[in-house]
Amino acid sequence: MTSKKTAGKARVARTRIEHDSMGELQVPAEALWGAQTQRAVQNFPISGRPMPRGFIRALGVVKGAAAEVNAGLGLLPKGIANAVQGAAEAVAAGEYDAHFPIDVYQTGSGTSSNMNANEVIATLASRAGKAAVHPNDHVNLGQSSNDVIPTALRVAAQLAVVEDLLPAIAHLRKTIDVRGKALGKVVKTGRTHLMDAMPLTFGQEFSAWSAQLSSAQARIEDTLKRVRRLPLGGTAIGTGINADPRFGARVAKVLSTMTKTRFESSANKFEGLAAQDDAVELSGQLSALAVALTKIANDLRWMNSGPLAGLGEVELPALQPGSSIMPGKVNPVIPEATVMVCAQVMGYHTAVTVAGQTGNFQLNVTLPLIANNLLDGIQLLSNVSRLLADDCIAGLKVRNDRVQEALDRNPILVTALNPVIGYEKGAAIAKQAYQQNRPVLDVAREVTGLPEKTLKPLLDPAVLAKGGIHGKPGGGGG
Repeated sequence: MTSKKTAGKARVARTRIEHDSMGELQVPAEALWGAQTQRAVQNFPISGRPMPRGFIRALGVVKGAAAEVNAGLGLLPKGIANAVQGAAEAVAAGEYDAHFPIDVYQTGSGTSSNMNANEVIATLASRAGKAAVHPNDHVNLGQSSNDVIPTALRVAAQLAVVEDLLPAIAHLRKTIDVRGKALGKVVKTGRTHLMDAMPLTFGQEFSAWSAQLSSAQARIEDTLKRVRRLPLGGTAIGTGINADPRFGARVAKVLSTMTKTRFESSANKFEGLAAQDDAVELSGQLSALAVALTKIANDLRWMNSGPLAGLGEVELPALQPGSSIMPGKVNPVIPEATVMVCAQVMGYHTAVTVAGQTGNFQLNVTLPLIANNLLDGIQLLSNVSRLLADDCIAGLKVRNDRVQEALDRNPILVTALNPVIGYEKGAAIAKQAYQQNRPVLDVAREVTGLPEKTLKPLLDPAVLAKGGIHGKPGGGGG
């Protein structure tokens, strides 16, 4: 049986003593981090959620690029620089994520996360190299948390957009275009105000979704012109104290080569530290994309509704039982998940907007929140866009019988007769057709006295879906 004395020794052995400018404290023995990280772990037990993987990756990439540039400038010994680069690459690759425990809700500058990266990289570099590597003097050389964190924020967001979100949007759009082309000749009842309107094809309806996504993509790409401007080199407040004047531009160039994504040094470092307007702009574009995806998802839910008492125009893939009490019920689960994702992203944008205005003088102090919300929103939108494409739209089936039945009895088709018989008579025909639940063609023949061979082409939904004027004023038809 283990004595209390032995157990106490075991507990002590699981920690080590580290120190910083505030004094000594105990750190888990196996931890790669040091005193400043440990203080942050103790100070911020708030959400239990560490910073996102993409942000940790960006910190590693930035630290590696900084070491390379500092060595090239003659400010960092080559051996130490190489060790720092190797450690930073491992951090960027995700090999040490468990050693980045600091909560999202931490010091607003992200100093805790910057020092976390400095300490972990310094420890790894010291073990791998021949010389001791200092987290501040070497890993953080020419840098401040105040320029590293807003830089990492922008690098992480840009990479996530370029590598994940834009391809996901393109994939969803392509899926919609393929299905739209296949259903390009299938005519259905259009709807405005959720009420029957003039006909259109499924291809035309899907084309609106595709165009929304195209516009969203264009807006996001335009925003990246500003997101890619990095404030690194501004150090503490934007003046660049303790950094070589060439440092920021050279790091941006190295980052561009490393990531195969364009970055550039911000012309005004003060803006990049004090204001996060470009991040707010990107967040707004994510929210706009969420609006578009919500529209698409809700259209699909309405079109799939029923299958008997709703519209029942399409049948979405059955992915899982829809009810714990109603056997045979199948629900549109992917569109529902999409709507929830979009609601969350819109909420993130509200938080980012508030965070963006929470800066005073030379520094914004909500940087970790902005980074977290941007990256989480990008990931959610990327994932759900692919699900919507592959597990919903790609496999939907049109219920042609229901579509045709509604189309035949749509009284709004009489709109096409306006040039022939006038609006008032057309309205009377529509009301009668609706009240008697009869095809508008039959009622129009009775009311107007025009032969079926004249009316039928005028009321052909496929022809009407092409737009234009299809009748001659004065009752002539043609």
